[in-house]
Amino acid sequence: MVQLEQVSKTFQSNKKDIVALSDINLHVQAGEIYGIIGRSGAGKSTLLRTINLLERPTAGKVCIDGVDITSLDGGSLAAQRQRIGMVFQSFNLLNAKTVAQNIEFPLKLAGKYSRAEREARVDELLDLVGLKDQRDKHPAQLSGGQKQRVGIARAIAHHPRLLLCDEATSALDPETTQSILDLLADINSRLGLTIVLITHEMSVIRRLCDRVAVIDRGRIVEQGDVADVFLHPVHPVTQGLVNESLAAEAGIRAVQRGSAGALRARITYRGEAVYQPLISQIEARSGKRLAILQGVVSSMKDTPYAQLTVELCDSSEAGAPAAGDPAAGEPIAEVMHSLGIRYEVIHD
Repeated sequence: MVQLEQVSKTFQSNKKDIVALSDINLHVQAGEIYGIIGRSGAGKSTLLRTINLLERPTAGKVCIDGVDITSLDGGSLAAQRQRIGMVFQSFNLLNAKTVAQNIEFPLKLAGKYSRAEREARVDELLDLVGLKDQRDKHPAQLSGGQKQRVGIARAIAHHPRLLLCDEATSALDPETTQSILDLLADINSRLGLTIVLITHEMSVIRRLCDRVAVIDRGRIVEQGDVADVFLHPVHPVTQGLVNESLAAEAGIRAVQRGSAGALRARITYRGEAVYQPLISQIEARSGKRLAILQGVVSSMKDTPYAQLTVELCDSSEAGAPAAGDPAAGEPIAEVMHSLGIRYEVIHD
């Protein structure tokens, strides 16, 4: 669907070259929700804007459905852009026009729809985004969430195949953010619309996206399925984003330390395993006692997961066989593997 090949973007400031993007390679599959995350100034907005050539790359190719749009200009490029919708952080609504008129505006600009066709499409979109009773109001009379719903309806008025979202929820409160993410997920499911969004919030990625790319200083430093990247981050930037998200969700700032010298480990499992009594199974088979120091049980899109930091102690302290005793049980790593649990020892 979307293919970026060795895309770079350089700006000039005071006769100096500023590299905003460097050698970006990205592939977004049709029908998926793809997230791009990074801190402020990482280059994510520039990257998103290259996809519809609002920022033309200095080097590289941008292909949409196999068409190299970097080779287009004029009417050919305008025709391709009509197949790409865009939702902005600041809504960008026309304050003098009503909700219905804002949604109708791009249809009027296209010049190929009759009035009856435009009105029918506006009614359809108002119903889709849940704003039928707001059609005659002006933007000043709407809440932030309602304004963003208008922005989304306007962005998909042309039946685009691709929707770009530029920090679409960062100006909204948490409850409203969830409702907008639910709407985007519904649109993706109902219409088969491919969505690419940028954000600095890992919680948005976890809630909505299928795959994710992490950008830092204009480069993609990590990408893959959200579950893999979130649960097993490799790059330090990704690790920092994930740790901040987990700490915020768990309501703590750092892992609490257990007994001096005790072995600590991080265990991760997902899917149906989350609903099983795995801790008791581990203890029974390994002869170890697990004390949970920190943990998150949540979900990524439709996939439940658990990630726990545990302290492992010999159950002999409670009268069970000591470690090393033939009756002590199976090696802990083998037990974890057999149960489908990822097991990582934490070294201080």
